[in-house]
Amino acid sequence: METSHPYLAEPLPRALAHRGWHLDELADMENSLSAFRRAVAEGYRYVETDVHATSDGVAVAQHDAALDRTTDRSGLVASLPWAQVKQAKIGGREGISRLEDVLEELPETRFNVDLKTDAVVEPFVRVLQRMDAFDRVAAASFSDARLARVRRLAGPRLLTALGPRSAGVLWANGWLPFLRLGFLSRGAMAQVPVRQGRLTVVDRSFVRAAGYAGVEVHCWTIDDAEEMRSLLDLGVKGLVTDRPDVLRDVLVDRGVWEPA
Repeated sequence: METSHPYLAEPLPRALAHRGWHLDELADMENSLSAFRRAVAEGYRYVETDVHATSDGVAVAQHDAALDRTTDRSGLVASLPWAQVKQAKIGGREGISRLEDVLEELPETRFNVDLKTDAVVEPFVRVLQRMDAFDRVAAASFSDARLARVRRLAGPRLLTALGPRSAGVLWANGWLPFLRLGFLSRGAMAQVPVRQGRLTVVDRSFVRAAGYAGVEVHCWTIDDAEEMRSLLDLGVKGLVTDRPDVLRDVLVDRGVWEPA
């Protein structure tokens, strides 16, 4: 478990703009540099994004494995070199950005980066090393093995979220609190959905178990104002949202919005 990391130095709660500010005129511009800039301009300190690796090992801000849904090109990112991927236009308007371009453009912003494939782990770590960006980037993944690998390569300077297995340990510990199993979890943030199918993941017992383990609970993807309020009242420390305008209003109403 990582503690006392500069990434966590910002005030609570943590508001994370999911794939940037892709609303209104930017509705089709998720994970674009324009969406990230807009989130920061609107006052966000934290931005969530995703990375894939091109065939020649360039880490790019892109959620899908393929270009088809969000750009005017097609094909798998992993099968194409950067020279071709950079020609794709998000929403038909703006080129895909390399991770290093995003970090350079927004040097004061903290990024929560979802590692989408095994192939992107090494390019991701190289970018952080080259740019000395460990203090403002955290890694997340739906793969425990991928997170274990990135921790080995990056060392203790890299803050990570819990993988699914570690989050499961916390959930079980919520039902069996006397076991205090949190020490088995690896990571500083449990970034989880409120529900998984019929299963409720985030409840009072889960938040309590995370607290015992020294782990922050972040919920995704929360777009409803009432649910935002309920989760914050429950003790959730971070919210990832596709409605950064709504989350900002909720935090302003609660007197806890501190813009970047």
